[in-house]
Amino acid sequence: MKCGIIGLPNTGKSTLFNIISNNEVLSENFPFCTIEPNYGIVSVPDKRLYELKKIINPIRIIPYKIKIVDIAGLIKGSHKGDGLGNKFLSHIRETNILIHMIRFFTDISVLHVEKSIDPIRDKEIIDLELQLKDLETIEKRLDKMKKNKIDQSYILLKKVFSFLKEGKNIRMFPFKSHEKEYIKNLHLLTIKPVIYVCNIDDNQNCFFLKTIKEMGKKEKSHTIILSLKNKSIIKKNNKENFHESGIYKLIKKAYELLNLQTFFTIGKKEIRGWSIPNHWTAYQASSVIHTDLKKGFLCAEVIHYNDFIKYGSLENAKKAGKMFLAGKNSFLQDGDIIHFRFNK
Repeated sequence: MKCGIIGLPNTGKSTLFNIISNNEVLSENFPFCTIEPNYGIVSVPDKRLYELKKIINPIRIIPYKIKIVDIAGLIKGSHKGDGLGNKFLSHIRETNILIHMIRFFTDISVLHVEKSIDPIRDKEIIDLELQLKDLETIEKRLDKMKKNKIDQSYILLKKVFSFLKEGKNIRMFPFKSHEKEYIKNLHLLTIKPVIYVCNIDDNQNCFFLKTIKEMGKKEKSHTIILSLKNKSIIKKNNKENFHESGIYKLIKKAYELLNLQTFFTIGKKEIRGWSIPNHWTAYQASSVIHTDLKKGFLCAEVIHYNDFIKYGSLENAKKAGKMFLAGKNSFLQDGDIIHFRFNK
């Protein structure tokens, strides 16, 4: 599961990538300084790990992680291949959600490919390029399906095609139950969930911010406001008051949109968070620790997080009858504390 950072060149994509992944990739003041995508691993902050730490006092805690990709800036004509557009669009296709960086900051020393600051125009440029690529993809599929015009997937694709031609992203389309399954294998770009990140000057407030928020709200998308002007200050503030920061909110929202949930394994050596897709069973979850657990799976000992915190230890939770055994088909809840039993 991957998050892709997209936007026009010089919007702060690589700066954001560096901050949240603790990497130092190339970040320069010219278009296409990022050509090949940069891949990083982001630790997802979770207060529950630290609450567990207070009780267990382990040697270390290990947060769960998600993958993030810094994708080169798109420009007008990317859908036709301009600016290496086809290559970059293929990188977007491989992601599960998008973090769309929009430039608000006015630093004249940082080049803007459109020669002026206009966040609404910039958002619409990226939207249009992705929409045009989706139109091309759907048109090719419809051509192949001409003999099956009464097929449900053909009828749906025609509706989606018309919707796109109106300049609307597919994520806004009123799909009925299970209809997305008909077009899942097309890997369309504008169907992906998106988080809009407004990269502002310090304490900047303007008409554009309100408009971008309203545009995102219509799409049922989330908008986050950040000022990435001073990376060292951002990192310092994140350490001091991280759970109130925009970076924290961005990572948590990305995790939520990836449709992931968390379980914990605990012990004196370490407390560790593990991420799994929503609605996974205990049997499926065992595989993320080691394939041998899944092969020899017997059952899972499970205590809900809130019960563990309430009773303050494994022993007390067990005595209170709050530990139960989960079999192969038992679904897990977010935050469950698990010990797997298996045949070696």
